[in-house]
Amino acid sequence: MQRLLIVGSGDVARRAAAWLTGHFRVLALLRHPGQVAAWRQLGVRPVLGDLDRAESLERLAGLADLVLHLAPPPREGSRDTRTRHLLAALSRGRSLPRRLVYISTTGVYGDCGGARIDETRPRRPASARARRRVDAEEVLRRWGALNRVPVLILRAPGIYGDGRLPLERLQAGMPVLAPEADVFTNHIHADDLARACCLALFRGGAGRSFNVVDDSELKMGDYFDQVADAAGLPRPPRLERGELAGQLSPLQCSFMAESRRIANWRMRRELRLDLSFPTVALGLAAAFHPARKHS
Repeated sequence: MQRLLIVGSGDVARRAAAWLTGHFRVLALLRHPGQVAAWRQLGVRPVLGDLDRAESLERLAGLADLVLHLAPPPREGSRDTRTRHLLAALSRGRSLPRRLVYISTTGVYGDCGGARIDETRPRRPASARARRRVDAEEVLRRWGALNRVPVLILRAPGIYGDGRLPLERLQAGMPVLAPEADVFTNHIHADDLARACCLALFRGGAGRSFNVVDDSELKMGDYFDQVADAAGLPRPPRLERGELAGQLSPLQCSFMAESRRIANWRMRRELRLDLSFPTVALGLAAAFHPARKHS
């Protein structure tokens, strides 16, 4: 069986693991020894290493036929040093991976003023975190072209699902923008993103980018209203943009500064992903009424 290395052992990786272990010998790069037992229970072989310490990644050389890279960039700086460390380690092997899939973010497009866009939209990242993602994309594409390794980039928006909903924020009564000032946001259920990762290991051309988003067309406040209604919580208060600054962190406010509606036609046509949760409403119904998930 081919060996597949997971880099970035978070929620989406765990959701993908059940399918991956049936088709590959799966290894996962883990930073903390305390994670080892849980990943072994999933049928995955742990490999200890830290993307922030290049010297700890020596074992990755020649280790995998395929790589699924889900690790986020560092929290500071303009470059993704973690991706650079990973590629340096992979490059030291006698054989390179045959394919690499990277999870990026739709934040690379910046503010689009609510316009409908697709992958042909130029990237204009407005935040430091999005600029680090653009840096990672560029480094990966150059490395793939130089070494003739197909690299695919999946750009994900806000990821939601059971266990990753803004319930604490709703319980705290934190506000959102008033309807007339609100921004369009995009979403993908964590299960669908995990399935996209698996499909991209087989489908899609080298250097291709894909927006992995559902069919919802929601403004941010409407999304929070839907979550509140599904959870039986009060809807969040609506405030004008100037009133929010004193109640939310700069990071939270930054998400309310960008508006875009993202098309997923390339994902559907080339990855041939049939979404399990094409709308947020369906995803929330499955989260709060699990019996409906496969009905």
